[in-house]
Amino acid sequence: MLKRSVAIWVFSGLCSVCAAGASAPPAWVDTPLARLEALALLATLNAEILSSRSATLTLEQWCREHALAEPAVILAHRTDTVNQAPSATTRTDLKVSAQEELHYRRVELKCGERVLSVAENWYVPGRLTAEMNRQLETTQTPFGKVVQPLEPHRETIAVRMLWQPLPVGWERAPATAAPAPGSSEAPGKPLDLPSALFEHRAILYSARGEPIAEVDEVYQRDLLAFPQPQLAR
Repeated sequence: MLKRSVAIWVFSGLCSVCAAGASAPPAWVDTPLARLEALALLATLNAEILSSRSATLTLEQWCREHALAEPAVILAHRTDTVNQAPSATTRTDLKVSAQEELHYRRVELKCGERVLSVAENWYVPGRLTAEMNRQLETTQTPFGKVVQPLEPHRETIAVRMLWQPLPVGWERAPATAAPAPGSSEAPGKPLDLPSALFEHRAILYSARGEPIAEVDEVYQRDLLAFPQPQLAR
């Protein structure tokens, strides 16, 4: 009972954007190996998103491969209550004048009950079709899927790692003997994942090279909401 309570606290209790009622996976145990595994997984996903045309499709594949939900389908749950005005930089990035209309969406990209990303999106409705604008206003279809007929591609303009699994200077720290399994010194506490793991800012362009949207995506700890890998075995 205690172990289950700790797992729920680690994966869903601290994050305001995590879905209520999501079942908690087994907690990862906080060991150097677990932190290396987390680092490798996040580096892999980060590289896959950077090299892809669609973050949504990449997240869908991640969800499917790691059995985060069945079916592994990404839906966009809107969380914006007021329109967030774009900055002058965003208007410059999208090559629109101060008078040209921009629309704003803030969504949780969820696979089942798992929140994988929280994304803010400013897009140019005049560069989309009427049907695309309708879907963005009235459905839970992610932006990346809605605009697929435009054959979009991403240009990443900023990447920020929000969590470092290994402490600064870990590679220079002196070696220490690992405690014997089952001893009172053996690590057993759960790995305390922060709610936000890494962030991307990107501009989406149509096949014609016209900017259609700017996104700010914060990737969430539910990306690792599966049983800890057993690399040591």
